[in-house]
Amino acid sequence: MVCKIAHSIHDNGGRALLVGGVPRDIVFDIIKQRVNAFDEGNIKDLDIEVHGLSLEQTEQLLSRHGIVSTIGKSFGVLRLYGLPIDWSLPRIDDVGRKPQVHIDSGMALRDAFMRRDLTMNAMGIDLITYEFIDVFGGMQDMRDGILRVPDERLFVQDPLRFYRVMHFVGRFEMKPDAVLKRLCEVMDISMVAIERIEQEFEKLLFRSRRPSLGIRWLRECARLNDVIPEIAVLIGVPQSPRWHPEGDVFEHSMQALDASARFVYRSSQEQLVCMYASFCHDVGKALTTRYIDGAYKSIGHDRVGARLIPRLLSRITVKKSIIMAVKALVKYHMIPTQLVNSNAKPGSYKRLALKMTSQATLRMLALVCLADKQGRNGAGHEPLCDTSDEITCFMERAEQAQVSCTVEKPILYGRDIIDIVSPGPVMGALLRYAYEVQVDEGITDREILKNRVRAQLKEWHE
Repeated sequence: MVCKIAHSIHDNGGRALLVGGVPRDIVFDIIKQRVNAFDEGNIKDLDIEVHGLSLEQTEQLLSRHGIVSTIGKSFGVLRLYGLPIDWSLPRIDDVGRKPQVHIDSGMALRDAFMRRDLTMNAMGIDLITYEFIDVFGGMQDMRDGILRVPDERLFVQDPLRFYRVMHFVGRFEMKPDAVLKRLCEVMDISMVAIERIEQEFEKLLFRSRRPSLGIRWLRECARLNDVIPEIAVLIGVPQSPRWHPEGDVFEHSMQALDASARFVYRSSQEQLVCMYASFCHDVGKALTTRYIDGAYKSIGHDRVGARLIPRLLSRITVKKSIIMAVKALVKYHMIPTQLVNSNAKPGSYKRLALKMTSQATLRMLALVCLADKQGRNGAGHEPLCDTSDEITCFMERAEQAQVSCTVEKPILYGRDIIDIVSPGPVMGALLRYAYEVQVDEGITDREILKNRVRAQLKEWHE
């Protein structure tokens, strides 16, 4: 269908150019000598820019192929229902939070591509002639591993582009040139919506082999404290070389983040939670690290760090469930090795699983702990690949207790003991006691457990 529409546009005096991410990714695959899987049957969020036709003409042509969505019409963007493609016209946006949009179907190609954020995104492919358009040298910049702007003045008009640079640094492992670095050092990013920031952070985490490169770049351009101050203060916080040969807490956190990017996850939700938790697991060390008896120690950093998580993550995500899950993982990230080393019984694993939120599991906790273990490379910046006998043992025991990805449900609820005690604090205490007996002794019979509750209540009254 895309080809048919492109030919219709061409036959009516227009030109359809494939722009944005797809030409960039094709070039990237060519440079990396990879087979590109792009074909019309694998279409996903394409951006096609239409030149030489008015918005009304474009809408009329599209309507011959389906129902046209005009939700983005005021911005010069049209869609066909069921087809994830933006058909957009060249436009000029005024500066401001609610800019006026001026559509210019006759805009010169150079002027249209100049409005793109980076030269690597300012390339296009004519869908009829297959001419490759690269007026700003984006392909060469990609070969050189350089991020460069087509136009300095236009770049700073959209502060979201700052976060896009962070995302691209990590995803493509490219470096901003001196001009882009200078622009990012001074541009105002205070008014970017959290939802937009969140999108770029998620792209950084999901699409990067080494997402830490994006965070390290924030440090290089002196903006880390503006974006995530709780991470910025980890720079220079010392650790014991015996356990952390990699250096300060910031370096450890970056390596742990990269380690977490290599794991296999069961869902995007699990991946996002684990990567955020690996990234943030030691934020409490900035407030707790002391030099005690000849060594640096961070007593209680897990609990202190958990308290910092809501404030930290609220700057980069609006997902409350993510924040609460990460908070739980940070709070308990020291526990797995403690349980293994103390040869804890299954009940301890069951109680730990119950303490986690509904969004976090012992499996996820194990992954965060493994990232913590691997983020200790003293010979470089990439994480170790070593496995951990302790974490393997923790997962095996959690699975044996049948709580690696779930919790053991209590046998008794309030309705089961209302004939024994009225609702209130005493009932709550009895239910907690019943659950502890259940997980410690492996009781599965409701009546046996109910008798234990009766006996406990009697003991309390004596």
